[in-house]
Amino acid sequence: MIDLLIIRTLFVAVLACAAFFLHPFNLDGPVAAAVGAVVGGGVVLFEFRIRQVSLKKLIGAAFGSVLGILGAYLISLVLDHAVPNNTTTISFVDVALLAWMTYCGLVVGAAKGDMLNLAALGGLFGGEAGSKHSFKILDTSVIIDGRIADIVETGFVDGALVIPQFVLHELQLVADSSDSMKRNRGRRGLDVLHRIQKMPQLTIQIVEEDFPHVREVDMKLIELAKVYACKIVTNDFNLNKVAQLHGVEVLNINELANALKPVVLPGELMRVFILKEGKEYNQGVAYLDDGTMVVVDNARKMISKTIDIAVTSVLQTTAGKMIFGRFDDRVHAVHGAVHHAVAAKDNGGSVKDRPLPEQIPVPGAGA
Repeated sequence: MIDLLIIRTLFVAVLACAAFFLHPFNLDGPVAAAVGAVVGGGVVLFEFRIRQVSLKKLIGAAFGSVLGILGAYLISLVLDHAVPNNTTTISFVDVALLAWMTYCGLVVGAAKGDMLNLAALGGLFGGEAGSKHSFKILDTSVIIDGRIADIVETGFVDGALVIPQFVLHELQLVADSSDSMKRNRGRRGLDVLHRIQKMPQLTIQIVEEDFPHVREVDMKLIELAKVYACKIVTNDFNLNKVAQLHGVEVLNINELANALKPVVLPGELMRVFILKEGKEYNQGVAYLDDGTMVVVDNARKMISKTIDIAVTSVLQTTAGKMIFGRFDDRVHAVHGAVHHAVAAKDNGGSVKDRPLPEQIPVPGAGA
């Protein structure tokens, strides 16, 4: 960023000095230098805009402008032979035709540039297009989440990870927040970035492209993904949906975590720890090691106990997976006896020599 700033400053200074000594349009030295500096600033602004344009649009615009200039030159030759006397009018018409044809070719070529197949034009353009598709942009939420570092460390993510400058700015604002919880989350995100940056098998690129006319960071990410034709890595549900509407591919960490969760079929038995009471009558709630919620019917009285349940159904939602089960005293007693027998055998003893685990009293049974 500093190198580019120095180069741009030198470019504007060179134009200002050249205008000061050459006096274009017969202007005085200071006025000419100011005009040169303004022209240099305009060129720098044009460079900002041109960097946000895709390669296809650049090729289309260049090809269209060349065709426009060629067409204007041929028309001017015809006009020079048709009206040889009125030189002032012909000169104006020539300039107007040149500007009109060049402008139309530039605009139309840029608009139709997305239809170009760069892979068919040669290995140079094809290789560049392929490398762009391997880019993956990280958003603020997935950096703070931290799981992306573990995924990268396993080698499932290749290519280059792109971190926009506006994402780093937002992360720094979170880290400098007066709220202690937000501050800790922001600092954890910075630690995750340092951890990823130290991984030798991965390339980290920090890009400066910004979109001042776009306020929301999510929309800036989508615009940047369009420019680089790459994917966004996030765990934000809303960003996922909006990006899909804009035709941008998204890699959702939450969807990956849900896909890796163990498959549980209705009718299977599983052992869970009832943590709290459920919303409905006589329900208990448990959680698996991966965070999956398990809602158990007839388990309200078993809070703070580990029990065996029978899975009744599995519900897959956009937020994750939920498992519904039912607690049965008889199933729990039989399953507990089997576990007791296996444990006794593993310890080298006899099942008869070891007492059975405490039986759970059945409601309504006599003392």
